[in-house]
Amino acid sequence: MGSFTRPYLACSVLALCFVFVSCSGSNSKPAADFGLTSNPGTLTLIPGSAPQQITVNAMPSGGFMGSVSVTVSGLPAGVTAQPSSLTLTPGMPQSVSVSAASSAMGGNSTLTFTGTSGSLSHTSSVALTISPPPDFSLSIAPATVTVTAGASSSSVNVTATALNAFAGNIAVSISGLPNGITAAPSTLTLTTGTPQSVSLSAAVTAQASASTVTFSGTAGSLAHSAILALNVLGSPVTNAADVTTYHYDTARTGLNSTETILTIANVNSSQFGKVAFYSMDGKVDAQPLYLANVSIGGKLHNVIYTGTEHGTLYAFDADNGTQLWQTSLLGANETPSDDHGCSQISPEIGISATPVIDRKQGPHGTLFTVVTSKDANGGYHHRFHSIDLTTGSDTQNPTEVTASFPGTGQNSQGGNVVFDPAPYAERAALLLSNGTVYTGWTSHCDHGAYTGWIMGYSESTLQQTQVLNVTPNGTMGSVWMSGNGIAADSNGSLYVLVANGTFDTSLDGNAFPANGDFGNAMLRLSLVNGKLMVADYFTMYNTQSESSQDVDLGSGGPLLLPDQADSHGVVHRLIVGAGKDRNIYLADRDNLGKFNPSTNPADNNIYQELVGANLGMSFSSAAYFNGVLYSAADGDALKAYPMVDAKMSTTPSSVSATKFLHPGPTPTVSANGTQNGIVWALDSNTGQPAVLHAYDATNLAREIYNSNEAPNGRDSFGKGNKFITPMVINGKVYVGTPTGVAVFGLLSQ
Repeated sequence: MGSFTRPYLACSVLALCFVFVSCSGSNSKPAADFGLTSNPGTLTLIPGSAPQQITVNAMPSGGFMGSVSVTVSGLPAGVTAQPSSLTLTPGMPQSVSVSAASSAMGGNSTLTFTGTSGSLSHTSSVALTISPPPDFSLSIAPATVTVTAGASSSSVNVTATALNAFAGNIAVSISGLPNGITAAPSTLTLTTGTPQSVSLSAAVTAQASASTVTFSGTAGSLAHSAILALNVLGSPVTNAADVTTYHYDTARTGLNSTETILTIANVNSSQFGKVAFYSMDGKVDAQPLYLANVSIGGKLHNVIYTGTEHGTLYAFDADNGTQLWQTSLLGANETPSDDHGCSQISPEIGISATPVIDRKQGPHGTLFTVVTSKDANGGYHHRFHSIDLTTGSDTQNPTEVTASFPGTGQNSQGGNVVFDPAPYAERAALLLSNGTVYTGWTSHCDHGAYTGWIMGYSESTLQQTQVLNVTPNGTMGSVWMSGNGIAADSNGSLYVLVANGTFDTSLDGNAFPANGDFGNAMLRLSLVNGKLMVADYFTMYNTQSESSQDVDLGSGGPLLLPDQADSHGVVHRLIVGAGKDRNIYLADRDNLGKFNPSTNPADNNIYQELVGANLGMSFSSAAYFNGVLYSAADGDALKAYPMVDAKMSTTPSSVSATKFLHPGPTPTVSANGTQNGIVWALDSNTGQPAVLHAYDATNLAREIYNSNEAPNGRDSFGKGNKFITPMVINGKVYVGTPTGVAVFGLLSQ
């Protein structure tokens, strides 16, 4: 105990003073200051909603008594603070109202409050989030609907989806419905995430149209819409015009001017494409035909009729693709004909030519067609059939095709050339004119002994009423025209382009071939005393040379132009045709030009000739629309030739970028009157995938669609099929293929 106290007692005055000084330093008063706080530390604003409060306070320390000036920074665009500055008394908080305008963009930022007092400065921050307001989106499925007059569509589902925690009901109204179309229900009240369906119904009187229907949804001040593409197919009673013959009419213009559904705006790969395929038992070389308002099975149908090279005729519902009937037209124990070693129609021959329809013939209307077959003994047959449109059955016993004509040409007997069925095919489309169905006959690749036959049959009795041989004292001279048909005008005259064959350059007193042989010629045929005869003709100066080289006019088909007036008001009735010599011929139907043996091509007695207009041979026919001829040849582009002063422009006004493979296309034009003209053309080489092209008729350089555009081969339809022509009607495009008919139209999404 003593040892502990001794040092303590020994402390000097100096030591004690040291201790005092040290103690007084550690107990000095803190400097006056403040801290700055903001509450809350995080804030979420909704654009356009009520402002929110941030409390700002200056917390004094060390006896701080001064005032603090506060400013705010970091406000994003569209966000405001009221007041934008404060003067705080320490310990007395104030509030700032922060709001976001409806235009403020969503995102994150930091608001910084800075307080200063003299040399003192402190900050406090608030994490700010701008959140989009509660909202909804409106959608429909499918986005495209097709409804036929007199029927209902499949349901259209309407769905509202909540965005940003939206809660509430959405009122939906429907606008833009065309006349005759009703929606059930006509209004909806949606909750988000729960779809409701609307059925669109078309009255029987509804007209064919393409329109947009708007579904409008509202919830308070919020409004959104969804668009439905609606295609209305007219009822069978009021539908588009029938297609009863090749290339739409007996003038073979290739124009459907009643197309109201397909337009320049909607024929594109996002809205248009392959919608169906009608499978059949053979190649479809004949152009499909179309009728509206056909009663089959007690129900009205729009119907597609077509035949195959297997000798089978089909009827399909054009709106839903249902097969309505199928009929084999082969005789008992018969097969389709073989191809005779010729690739033009191969590998079998049955129905090659486009049939023709008369809706007024018989109790239900009648389709006429020719079928080729081979019997068990190797004999060949061609039979002329009349088919009931509603059942597919023969209305009468078919007529076996036979014929003879005065002459000493190929296969003549006793002063008559005789029709032997073996060397012939009926490839040219049938023509119905004044109660007579006309057929034209061609060879198999120029094989065998044949001449040029044209025959007519009564549509009421099926009996042969007309026979004309155009090379009766010569050889060859068939009617081929790559599937086009004999044309007819309103006067009852017929027009045909004859293939390579005998032409008598010795002329009679009327400047006609002395022996009646008209090979490689353009012909006008007329009935004289009830008998079909050549009334006029044209052939070129070097016709015999062209025939000997197989460079003939008859590889293409005729087109009769509407009357053309020249600058003097003179009206011209014209015919256009092209063949293998790469020229385009425009002739006056009242004076075709006959034959001039001059070796100067300029001396051809023809209305107009465009020498070398085609880069290749022509195995096709032209189409006509709005004063313009559309034409293409083998290996050449599709070209537009305006008619000016009753003549063809010598240079095309527009040209397609595509040059078409062999054999080149026969174009078709669809339009609504003179508007929305679309030129359709097939690139259809048998060894390549076929391609359907669509062009703006006012400018062929503008391709609006081709079937290769869609991804993953969506619109592919197989390899090509020679000498086929697209048929466009009522919003659909029908294309013959080696295994059936491909159907293109507006897509349902």
